[in-house]
Amino acid sequence: MNTDTKDSAIYKPRFIRGDALKIPTYKVLKQDGSLYKNAQVPEVDQPLALRIYSSMVRTRMLDERGLASQRQGRLSFYMQSTGEEATTVGFAAALDDQDMIMTQYREQGALVYRGFTLDEFMNQLFSNALDYGKGRQMPIHYGSEKLHFMTISSTLATQLPQATGYAYGQKLAGEGHCTVAVFGEGAASEGDFHAALNMAAVLKVPAIFLCRNNGYAISTPASEQFAGDGIAPRGIGYGMHTIRVDGNDILAVLEATRQARKIAVEQNEPVLIESMSYRLAAHSSSDDPSGYRSNAEEAKWRDLDPLLRMKNWMLQQGWWSEEEDKALFEADRQAVMAAMKKAEKVGRPHIDEMITDVYDIPPPHLQQQLRNLKAHIRLYPEVYPKSAVQLDAPEGVKRG
Repeated sequence: MNTDTKDSAIYKPRFIRGDALKIPTYKVLKQDGSLYKNAQVPEVDQPLALRIYSSMVRTRMLDERGLASQRQGRLSFYMQSTGEEATTVGFAAALDDQDMIMTQYREQGALVYRGFTLDEFMNQLFSNALDYGKGRQMPIHYGSEKLHFMTISSTLATQLPQATGYAYGQKLAGEGHCTVAVFGEGAASEGDFHAALNMAAVLKVPAIFLCRNNGYAISTPASEQFAGDGIAPRGIGYGMHTIRVDGNDILAVLEATRQARKIAVEQNEPVLIESMSYRLAAHSSSDDPSGYRSNAEEAKWRDLDPLLRMKNWMLQQGWWSEEEDKALFEADRQAVMAAMKKAEKVGRPHIDEMITDVYDIPPPHLQQQLRNLKAHIRLYPEVYPKSAVQLDAPEGVKRG
C-alpha cells in the first residue's frame, strides 16, 4: 500500500477531469513527402522502403479486386483496409519474423509483408480445397502458422487476452520474441480489451497492443463511443507504456513499433499504440457508409492517402519514379486477377473434413452427424450438387 507523502497527499477535495491528460501524436512525414520540423527519419534503406511500399500497393490491389469479386457474386463477403495500409504494413515491418501477430480483420497488409502469397489469399477467400482452414471460415479470416499469424476470429477482441497469454509464454521461453495484437477502437469497448491490458501490465509480458483507430465502429463514430481522449489514455490508466501515432505516416508507425518492440522484449513490459487513421472503405461489403458519413469527410481523408505520402517521400529520395509506380500497380492488378481465376478452379474441401482437426479421432457423435448429413444430401442431391458428387469420392486435394 502506498503511504501518503508531501507530494502525493491532498487535504481538500480536488478532482481530476477526464481531459487533464492529452496524448500527443507522433508524426514524421507530411503528405507531400517532406519531413515535419525537427522530425528524424527512422533507419530505412531503399530495399526496405521498396518492400514496404510494394506491400502497401499489393494490399490495395488485393482489396480492390476482393470487393469487385464480391459485387460480381464470386465472393460472399469482403473487408477492405483502404486508407489504413501504413498502419497494417508499417507495424509488421518493425517486427522480427518470429514475433506472433494476432489481428482483427483488416490487417491483410501484415500478411502481405510477411510473404503470404496471392494464391494463399485467394484459396482462403474462395474456401477451396487448398484453403488452410478447409473452408470452415468466412472470407478474409486468414491464418498462417509458418508466418506466425494467428487465424482471425470474427468475434471482436478475443485476440487480446489470447495475446497476453501467448506473450506470457514468450516471456517464460526467454527467446526474445513478442506478440502484437491489433484491434479497432470499437473493439476497445469490449471487456476483453480491459482484461487483456490489465493482465499484461500486471504480469509484465512482451505484448504490443495496437489500436487501429479509424474513426468508426461500423456506423458508430468515435465521438459516440467514448468521451475520453481516444484509446491511448487507457494504456496510461493500466500503467503501460503508451504512444499515439499518425497512422497514415508509414515512417511514424514503423519507428513507434520498433521502439515499442524494444520495450516489450528488453523490459518484458507491454505497450499500447494508438494509430490514428481513417477507414476510407465501407466497414464491409455489406455496409453502405453513405448513410452515416459525408462525401466531404471522405474526400478530406483521401487527400491523406498513405500510399501517396510514402510514394512522395521515395520520389524525393530518388528511390522511385512515376513510371515504376504505374508499372507496379498494373503488375499487381494482373497478378491478383490471375490468382483469383486460379483459385476459382480448385475444388471444394472434402465433406469428411467438416469433422476433422478438433479431435485426434472424431468422436462417435460427430461421426453420426456426418452420416446423417450425407444421408440428407443423398435424398436431395439437386439442392446440394457440389456436395453430392463428393459423397462416394476419395478425400480431395492433399496439403503440404
